[in-house]
Amino acid sequence: MAQSNIKVAVQKFGNFLSSMVMPNIGAFIAWGLITALFIPTGFFPNESLAKLVDPMVKYLLPLLIGYTGGKLVHDQRGGVVGAIATMGVIVGSDIPMFLGAMIMGPLGGYIIKKFDQFIEGKVKTGFEMLINNFSAGILGGILAILAFLGVSPAVDGFTGALVVGVDWMVAHGLLPLTSILIEPAKILFLNNAINHGILSPIGAEQIRTNGQSILLLLETNPGPGLGILLAYCFFGKGTAKQSAPGAAIIHFIGGIHEIYFPYVLMRPLLIIAAILGGMSGVFTFVLLGGGLQAVASPGSILAILAATPGNAGSYVANISGVLVAALVSFIVGSLILKTGKQSEDLDEAARKMQEMKGKKSSVAGSFTKQQGEVPASVQKIVFACDAGMGSSAMGASLLRKKVKQADLNISVTNTAISNIPSDAQIVITQEELTPRAQNKVPDAYHISVDNFLSSPEYDKLIDQLKNDHTTSKAEEEKRVSAENNTDSNDGLLKEENVFLNQHFSSKEEAIRFAGSVLVKGGYVEENYVEAMIDRDNMTSTYMGNDVAIPHGTEEAKKNVLRSGFTVIQVPEGVDFDGEKVRLIFGIAGKDGTHLEILSGIAITCSDMDNIEKMVHAKSAKELMAIIQSN
Repeated sequence: MAQSNIKVAVQKFGNFLSSMVMPNIGAFIAWGLITALFIPTGFFPNESLAKLVDPMVKYLLPLLIGYTGGKLVHDQRGGVVGAIATMGVIVGSDIPMFLGAMIMGPLGGYIIKKFDQFIEGKVKTGFEMLINNFSAGILGGILAILAFLGVSPAVDGFTGALVVGVDWMVAHGLLPLTSILIEPAKILFLNNAINHGILSPIGAEQIRTNGQSILLLLETNPGPGLGILLAYCFFGKGTAKQSAPGAAIIHFIGGIHEIYFPYVLMRPLLIIAAILGGMSGVFTFVLLGGGLQAVASPGSILAILAATPGNAGSYVANISGVLVAALVSFIVGSLILKTGKQSEDLDEAARKMQEMKGKKSSVAGSFTKQQGEVPASVQKIVFACDAGMGSSAMGASLLRKKVKQADLNISVTNTAISNIPSDAQIVITQEELTPRAQNKVPDAYHISVDNFLSSPEYDKLIDQLKNDHTTSKAEEEKRVSAENNTDSNDGLLKEENVFLNQHFSSKEEAIRFAGSVLVKGGYVEENYVEAMIDRDNMTSTYMGNDVAIPHGTEEAKKNVLRSGFTVIQVPEGVDFDGEKVRLIFGIAGKDGTHLEILSGIAITCSDMDNIEKMVHAKSAKELMAIIQSN
């Protein structure tokens, strides 16, 4: 358990570091292009335009990082105070204060967040703006002074020590050993965090003093990943071999290193190939004097060439380092693939990658098994989620309405993944759950969605079904009859379970609040609340359209005493894994008695006009009327 907690903490820290830099990569690229083009050693030396370089790296980039770090902690006010505080470390040093910004930005956001929590409910009406503006200004000013006097000198000294340490490693030929840490770490859970959180800030200082930095090549080198993917092209099996050529193009040209991680996880010994390839590449860079004069992001060969200093020697060094890394990782990877048993479950490896990274992967969907055509004579469509209680029920309600409007006699039901019937012809799940659904019913046609309330896949499917549909009228009548036999649930949505103008600092706080309402109302046992947290950790309960529907896991159904709902209005929103949620529907479902009202909620929430009306509702009755009118 202790190891798991440490891993989660490292994941969160790494993700937070990269989250401060990633939104501002465009600014890094702009600075890199101006640097590469107009400095005295650039492609088109221009003394006037070169004046942009120093102010951008000294002021613009640290301020953007500081603002973003503060905003991550406490939204707009956190960003403003974080930027003010960052100004203190900028002025207090002659070097680019990327590391200082990563400290002062989040610190500024944290301080103003705690202040706002302290005064919440204590400010008299009419004084809110005065207090808000002056508190941000005063606290930001104090932090800027403290940063100038204390944090800036400390970070200055720390950065200087790191630079000296890097120079010492280069002088003693030890820099290649960094690949022993960098290659496994970025595959397992720290992709982007190492490069943008640690190497880029130090590299920027080296560029300012030396004109280029080898550090910017350590993590961005696409060679090790390219070699592994090429090894799969020749010696892989099944889906991995078929998909490897496309993945190699995306990785090498597109610069998305994340796409080769699942291939390594299918055969973990390939981490050795990545390490040896990385070490060989770094050794080549050191030997030939390679380096970049700007941050290369993403780690594409095109980005590396664009950031390479404009002389033949630098191009030879950088290209050679990439090719040597690819060759070494290809040779080692080929030996590993030829001499050991390979797992062919690329989907499972992609899922494992997402778990280790602690967040959703932008490329995981690339590994989903290819589907054929929508089956002919469709009679049964099944929505599936972990518990079959909330998200799948809402999705099924929306599609059922569209099926009815299209005059198609097709059964649309929902269930837990573990209970998907063997005769299901089309199965619809959230992207993260599709591999599990495919394992349960491999012969079905599977559709992945990331937004159950407004997915374009619904209309696309309806259009396809209109072209070929032969469901019997008898089966449709049987389904409708079953739905109409659902117990009455007019009393499920109660005024005392509607909460307006709520504020939450995190999704966990919001989910626990919803769970506590269900417990107090006698709908669930207390341990159902933890199951709600677990369910959201498995797959986000964000549904799209600013709506979340937290509910328990499949195992927690035994803890539901009776069906019940709570509706929580959060006008300012709360973050659900990067998505802003303004309406929360806490759900406890017993024996399907909640499905009718959940269907109404789904149809209501599919229209953003209704969302806005509910978010701005002034009373519980007004909000309930909007739901009941649909």
